Amino acid sequence: MEYPKISLSIRNVSKTYSNGIKALTDISLQIPAGMYGLLGPNGAGKSTLMRTLATLQDPDEGQIFLGDVDVVNQKDELRKTLGYLPQDFGLIRNVSAEKLLDHFAILKGITQSASRREVVEHLLKQTNLWDKRKQQLNGFSGGMKQRFGVAVALLGDPKLLIVDEPTAGLDPAERVRFLNLLSELGENSVVILSTHIVEDVSELCTRMAIIDKGRILLEAEPLQAVRELRGKVWRRLIDKSQLKELEQNHQVISTKLLSGQTVVHAFSDTAPGPGFEAVGPDLEDVYFSTMSGYYPSPGSRAGKEQQP
Repeated sequence: MEYPKISLSIRNVSKTYSNGIKALTDISLQIPAGMYGLLGPNGAGKSTLMRTLATLQDPDEGQIFLGDVDVVNQKDELRKTLGYLPQDFGLIRNVSAEKLLDHFAILKGITQSASRREVVEHLLKQTNLWDKRKQQLNGFSGGMKQRFGVAVALLGDPKLLIVDEPTAGLDPAERVRFLNLLSELGENSVVILSTHIVEDVSELCTRMAIIDKGRILLEAEPLQAVRELRGKVWRRLIDKSQLKELEQNHQVISTKLLSGQTVVHAFSDTAPGPGFEAVGPDLEDVYFSTMSGYYPSPGSRAGKEQQP
């Protein structure tokens, strides 16, 4: 039997903290089942939005619905079908993975011992931790701890799974294992990946939003967003001393060092000048051009330069 796919509707959500900081301003998103990336720098409002979706705080304004469930006014109902892996989660370190996951399963309402044992075994195998089930958590690597966090989040077969900055601090091998795990999820669930790492979104997500200073700057399919930049991204190798002048005369979206020189990516509808070569854009170019205000707005050929 095929179950109807659920979606998450965020409507005009705003949040201002008591210190006056506007963390979210009029956020509206329609998030379908599957992997959805929320991309933005640290301090952009990602964690505030994730905590709001996870019912840990209320918005000042706006509505949120997971299917027919009113997230703001039916918190207990939402929590029955919520999995949440925050950026920093504390763990009891002097206990085995198997015992702690069993404890969390009881808290989730799985009280029948045989059923609970089956669920714990399944989740530890799914997260590739079954062979480490007797090991205490203080001996786990960063990647193993994150995978254990996903196992906890998956208890109860959630319809909304939120993972906040899950690959920050992981080494490359652990990051790959973790992303492979996330990619297996989301058949009939909404899985939100909040991150500042562009590669996480490009490798996993079929839709994404870019957020900065509490506002959504872009909402798109990653591949389509990249296609919109074709013919508009240009590359030039320069000495670092030339960068300031180049930034004054061109729409520079990103810079990085390469073998002692600076690689500049610039946005332009046409060749911006001598020394520049056209390059095929990627999601990193989408991110930086959006953050710089140059990404083409809907219905226009160019971005910042054609806006009033």
